Amino acid sequence: MSSEKSCCTPGRPGSWEARESPARPHAPTSKTSTSGMVRLEGGSFLMGADDGIGYTEDGEGPVREVRLAPFHIDRTSVTNRQFERFVKETGHKTEAERFGWSYVFFQLLAPELLRKVKQRPREAPWWCKVPGAYWRRPEGRASNIRRRMDYPVIHVSWNDAMAYCAWAGKRLPTEAEYEYAARGGLERKRYPWGDEFKPNGRHYCNIWQGEFPQNNTLEDGHLGAAPARSFPANAFGLFHMAGNVWEWCWDCWSSAYHLDGPRDNPTGPPAGTEKVIRGGSYLCHDSYCNRYRVAARTKNTPDSSTGNAGFRCVADAI
Repeated sequence: MSSEKSCCTPGRPGSWEARESPARPHAPTSKTSTSGMVRLEGGSFLMGADDGIGYTEDGEGPVREVRLAPFHIDRTSVTNRQFERFVKETGHKTEAERFGWSYVFFQLLAPELLRKVKQRPREAPWWCKVPGAYWRRPEGRASNIRRRMDYPVIHVSWNDAMAYCAWAGKRLPTEAEYEYAARGGLERKRYPWGDEFKPNGRHYCNIWQGEFPQNNTLEDGHLGAAPARSFPANAFGLFHMAGNVWEWCWDCWSSAYHLDGPRDNPTGPPAGTEKVIRGGSYLCHDSYCNRYRVAARTKNTPDSSTGNAGFRCVADAI
């Protein structure tokens, strides 16, 4: 299967010049709290997939042995409640606020606002460029998060996520750490819970149900993002390592660097124009983007923000 264009998380128009990846911060620091995190022991695991159902051009394979040091990882995506505390203490303005807009999925918009939308990415017209959309106003100026404080924060760029991590004394997970955590100790399985998508007919993640992008049957109960602790956790006690919202990783994107790259605590290419995102989102569907598998990967530019992308933090174990 070949790689799709910007259907998952469209990037901001314009070019992002290739930049060196900053030195990965050592975390934890003196202000790091591991409350709400799980300690994972690391060690060796098999990363990637070559089962024939993935996106070969994305560089999902080959399966290779990777070794990781122990680390702590958030049980959930960073929530609106947590991000609000960060903003109150630092005054941080997200890139969506500074740009004055962000991408919102069309079915989440009120009809009167949808009629006014004039700009959509050609390759993914289900995304709408909505003025005033940002983390606190996720569907534009008339929306709010009062009843969504325990939902994942969205409309945050990689740069915003990095600022939060610095404030919290943590860091973003490397792509290898994210996949190791998502697998929950299972080897060469398709999902964080195994190979069967709906064991005993039960939904284990929030993705698109029905015919994308027009008809969502809502079999899993959600059109957009779900609360950060919805659905069963994996065997490591981590929520939504597949589906719900995409999550930023540390690494610069490459579809080939891993072929000859390091196998011990890999951190990705030294430079790049895009950053890796992992996990899939509520818009993933077998018919066009089955990237909610644990080996699946995609990317976006570090300044981009959408209504289906957030992040979680990690910290080195000491």
